[in-house]
Amino acid sequence: MPMIENSLMILLLWAVLGYLIGSIPFGVVVARVMGLGNLRDIGSGNIGATNVLRTGSKPAAAATLILDAAKGAVVLLLARKISGEDAAQIAALAAMFGHCFPVWLKFQGGKGVATFLGILLAFAWPVGICACIAWLIGAAITRVSSMGGIVSAASSSVLVILLGYGMGYFLCILLTIIVIWRHRENIARIRAGTEPKIGQKG
Repeated sequence: MPMIENSLMILLLWAVLGYLIGSIPFGVVVARVMGLGNLRDIGSGNIGATNVLRTGSKPAAAATLILDAAKGAVVLLLARKISGEDAAQIAALAAMFGHCFPVWLKFQGGKGVATFLGILLAFAWPVGICACIAWLIGAAITRVSSMGGIVSAASSSVLVILLGYGMGYFLCILLTIIVIWRHRENIARIRAGTEPKIGQKG
């Protein structure tokens, strides 16, 4: 019984740590540091790299993309190294929640695509690379960043099976649900033909 309780406590600690790291709003921080203003007042008001790009600063958007991806990857790799695979997946899922629902921003965060891809790259790099390619294909065909994210997320559960990483199936399912839920307004705009194109200023 003590071992079970200790294990649950360890998983809980990783969940909390993952959430706190995931909730760091790098888009907001980068925009302020680079003198781009309050990201909440720009474009869609989202804190992700796509909205940072609407400021006209490609370096800021690239920095946001890398940092948002890195926080998901770092959390997973740390948890895996210290406490094993179960802790890694729980920490990664918590980091995704942290990015999308950060306590610092009244639980109004990003859409989660960069963090999602960072998690997949750290979980199993072949899956992550294929998911990134899926994003590129979806975004290139439609010129809509959100469509790339939706395509990437939707393909991830199939990719983990095809590439032999089935232990990540349920993680991918949960991450996909979060990504699609966070994109529900984008999906409505895509259907209406009013979703902004990549690089379009808000």
